[in-house]
Amino acid sequence: MLRRSFSRAAVALNGTTINPNVKAAKYAVRGAVLDRSMELQRKMAAGEKLPFDKIVPCNIGNPHACLQVPLSFHREVLSLCISPTLATDHPHAFKKDVVERAKHYAAGLTGGVGAYTNSQGIPAVREEIAEFIAERDGHPARADRIYLTNGASEGVRILLTCLLRSGKQDGLLTPIPQYPLYSASLTLLGGALVPYHLNEGASWGVEMENLRNTLAAARAEGTEVRGIAVINPGNPTGNILAEEQIKDIIQMAVDEKMVVLADEVYQANIWKKGASFTSFKKVACDMGYMGEDGDERLQLVSFHSTSKGYFGECGLRGGYMEVHGIGAEVRAELYKLSSLSLCSNTIGQLATGIMINPPKPGDPSFETFEKERDDILSSLERRSIMVHKALNELEGITCNEADGALYAFPRIRLSNKAKLAAEAQGVPADEYYCLKILDESGIVLVPGSGFGQEEGTLHFRTTFLPAEETMHETLKMMTKAHKKFMDEHRD
Repeated sequence: MLRRSFSRAAVALNGTTINPNVKAAKYAVRGAVLDRSMELQRKMAAGEKLPFDKIVPCNIGNPHACLQVPLSFHREVLSLCISPTLATDHPHAFKKDVVERAKHYAAGLTGGVGAYTNSQGIPAVREEIAEFIAERDGHPARADRIYLTNGASEGVRILLTCLLRSGKQDGLLTPIPQYPLYSASLTLLGGALVPYHLNEGASWGVEMENLRNTLAAARAEGTEVRGIAVINPGNPTGNILAEEQIKDIIQMAVDEKMVVLADEVYQANIWKKGASFTSFKKVACDMGYMGEDGDERLQLVSFHSTSKGYFGECGLRGGYMEVHGIGAEVRAELYKLSSLSLCSNTIGQLATGIMINPPKPGDPSFETFEKERDDILSSLERRSIMVHKALNELEGITCNEADGALYAFPRIRLSNKAKLAAEAQGVPADEYYCLKILDESGIVLVPGSGFGQEEGTLHFRTTFLPAEETMHETLKMMTKAHKKFMDEHRD
């Protein structure tokens, strides 16, 4: 028998032979600071004495991990979808509208929740989403333009996979600060992140002149800018785009032949008095860009998720994208990409339907739902105020109030001594600060460098999701740790 000789380096998957784009991709919300927090958790479990008795996860928008209670109607419907016999075994345990909704979904599920669905998603749920969008925007929406996905993140990756061409210098206009899903996905797919900076001094607003200059400069350098990402309300900044800003962005996209990616997962999280959420789809239709067959003047893809709002069901991985002005040929390719994983998870699909179609006034479950929803949203608003007030009272920190979303993104001014200490450890100065705060308080923050920031500035992101009854203590710990850091690093 002949033996073939192979070079181990040529065939083994290791740190040298792995796709370099994988190694280059960064996802800050689960980066070095989180790794350190897990190390500290192991030390606590082993009985080691630390300055705190628990880790407080302020690094990611994960409401149920911070003890937000699930909504009754939503979980009860899902329970009956998973175990239909519960309704007959416990006939008085579920309200009539819960049972009827579960039966409605079951009628469209051949084989129940354990079976694959249509790759684009359960038709009944897509119809619900289309009705939700039409009611929200006052313009028609079509179920065949909606793709159910495992959270909004999967939809973004699918769309970018279509948008960014192999071997080309394609790019995406991306807000800075941005959610690291965009920078990481662009790196993985070989695309270029073309940064447009939000104006911190103007409540993180979009400046159109800056946007146009950024686009022109990128194209002059050879980048084919094929789309623009917009996060509204903003993550990590909490800004809400005014309708005039949305109009300007849409018209620019039309004029410059760019696809708009509208990340709208925080549309139910609006805190600013008198403010409201307006979708890109609504403004586009108001402008006459109806997205009908043959009308591809504006190409818009909008994303939504079960993970945020008052729902907070991150682990169920539900979400959708709606395509507008995207032709049939491309829609077929989107369907093919969805088919590669056969379908998004069935429970997440159902959760998405329940999220956008909750109990209505007069339904048996409405009063309970209304109270649970309002309690969650009013508590989040109070916590937002508490966090921003406390941060602005700290030495060297200024923080714009969040108009929406679930985060604060304060600017921090560090001494030369702190910056030199960070340099000596080979980490960015804001990461050094976050690691020190973690070691002293157990609070997990995310360095601003993971989101992108104006050169010469430093930030960090924190959620305001810790339970309201523990928030005062959390902020006390933060204040104490920050004071110690500032005292130890004075020039």
